[in-house]
Amino acid sequence: MRIAVSSQNFRQVTGHAGHARRFLVFNVDGVASIELVDRLDLPKELAIHGFDDRVPHPLYGMDVLITGGAGEGFKQRLAQRGVQVVATAETDPEVAVRAFMAGHLSPPLAQDHDHGGQHDHDHEGGCGCHG
Repeated sequence: MRIAVSSQNFRQVTGHAGHARRFLVFNVDGVASIELVDRLDLPKELAIHGFDDRVPHPLYGMDVLITGGAGEGFKQRLAQRGVQVVATAETDPEVAVRAFMAGHLSPPLAQDHDHGGQHDHDHEGGCGCHG
């Protein structure tokens, strides 16, 4: 199983998955065998928020994407390609993967929607990447 984790700093699970361009990729074979195998550092045009679905995307080859937050549009878009999106409050990528595999990944915090004063996407439409 291949699990991607959104991580803009390659150290912590981060949110806004639709805008994220950095992901840690783990190969997983049960809870005991978890190996970091890649660090995706995608160009701006490969952020899912504005991506043209007529071409392949690196995330579409994943089985699961763990993130700090993602909107319903993002979740649906990836689900259509067979990728399960799971949001969490866990900040350690490897701990998040292990917890997901064990079936006890902590859900995101209820008020986990901080834009840090920057609001460059549409909450009324678009891809639904807020969250």
